[in-house]
Amino acid sequence: MIAVSIPAAEAQAAARSPDRAHTVFRVEVLCNGRRHTVAKRYSEFQALHKRIKKTCKVPDFPPRHVPNWMPKVLEQRRQGLELYIRGVLYHNKELPQDVLDFLKLRCCQQDPKASSSLARCPPSQRPVVGFCSDPYAQPPGTQLLPDTVLSGVLQGLYVPPRGSPSQAAP
Repeated sequence: MIAVSIPAAEAQAAARSPDRAHTVFRVEVLCNGRRHTVAKRYSEFQALHKRIKKTCKVPDFPPRHVPNWMPKVLEQRRQGLELYIRGVLYHNKELPQDVLDFLKLRCCQQDPKASSSLARCPPSQRPVVGFCSDPYAQPPGTQLLPDTVLSGVLQGLYVPPRGSPSQAAP
């Protein structure tokens, strides 16, 4: 299974003219337990969209905004590109070679039957954090080790110190 996120957008100076900068999106790819990062520009996402839109199901591509140096616009573009690439992965069982090349993957196909039930949710509705069981509603005595920090805090709050005025004899 392939999971993709775009956690950040960074400005980089152009190699030929250092006074001009462009935005690079850091794409994190997780495939079969291996994680790597790929740096891509908006134009590379756009070129991928043009190549694959006739051969596979793709969501709407996020529009280009001007001016692109404003933080709010960059964040909207980052979110739009992340939803786009996740949508491509979600809607296609077999990914075209162009998508695999874009993500720098050799061969890693989507297998929705092997994935968890979370993968069946649309990308915008997937939970950020998931728990196998409720971490706050465990029955007492199920922990293998005592919770030293909790018992220390409770003792500090509820056990009066020795020789305190409340315990002194009148």
